[in-house]
Amino acid sequence: MTVREKNERLEAASLCKFACTSTDAAMTKRGRDEEKCPYRTDFQRDRDRILHCNSFRRLKRKTQVFLSPVGDHYRTRLTHTLEVSQIARTISRCMDLNEDLTEAIALGHDLGHSPFGHCGESVLNDICPHGFKHYLQSVRVAERLEKDGKGLNLTYAVLNGIECHTNMTAATREGCVVRLADTIAYINHDIEDSIRAGVLKAEQLPKNCTDVLGETKTKRITALIASVIAHGSEKIDFEPDIRKAHDDLRSFMFKTVYTNPAAKQEEGKAELLIRKLYSYFKENSAKLPELYREIAEESDLDRAVCDYISGMSDEYAVDLYTELFVPKFWK
Repeated sequence: MTVREKNERLEAASLCKFACTSTDAAMTKRGRDEEKCPYRTDFQRDRDRILHCNSFRRLKRKTQVFLSPVGDHYRTRLTHTLEVSQIARTISRCMDLNEDLTEAIALGHDLGHSPFGHCGESVLNDICPHGFKHYLQSVRVAERLEKDGKGLNLTYAVLNGIECHTNMTAATREGCVVRLADTIAYINHDIEDSIRAGVLKAEQLPKNCTDVLGETKTKRITALIASVIAHGSEKIDFEPDIRKAHDDLRSFMFKTVYTNPAAKQEEGKAELLIRKLYSYFKENSAKLPELYREIAEESDLDRAVCDYISGMSDEYAVDLYTELFVPKFWK
């Protein structure tokens, strides 16, 4: 018996009846058939592929809320992803769900996020005829763009969880856990970053929310995690009173921070930058890297340009814009 087979038996003996096991043929189906790994289950293998891919590393230089903030302690898209993973794994472990599947979905959920956060996503959605949603692009990155166009060949359960992490119900309880972990993470770390940036004061947080969830980040996250666990694994959700407090806090953040002129003051520049890059590569398709020229031939140029720009980090996009459009001093 291989190490993988022993782990598969452990899953069958220890996970709850609602968990997705790595022996579920439908959930572990890949786009291309592969030999099984003797040491890792299919979901462990997916987790490792995501962790080692280029798109995952680029998340360290992609915006969370504040565009390219100066300071070591502001979240990036990478640190957000790691916090989502920790929260989701804790919930899954406590509910006897498949922690490996949960971790793979959490680590991959933002692989396709554009530069400059949701501002970049909105601009690409506006100018690309195909539209642009980061959760769909994350699937496209995993299926088509990674590994020089070969893709990561992930299992159905992981791809489905990634696709459904924003506004759909996943096919697995583990995918549903990641969806809640994502919102638990971003609301609370965005509060902390906003206070650090001077955009928000702790005393501004709605009292009806802090009375239920707690006045500190740690207490709020603990209360939200505990509520998901207490609600049970048959339907992944918060308990009703916690759900209301969570939704009220989220609405408060949208009104107070996410649309705050102080947090959005650089977005006009970011929008201009993306539009200029998009127009440039539409007019100069030969300047695209080889993979994206291939995509232009198999699909169309808009698809290729959108894929290329959406994969850029904030810093790379700024440097490229500077190289293309800002005159250099004569030396």
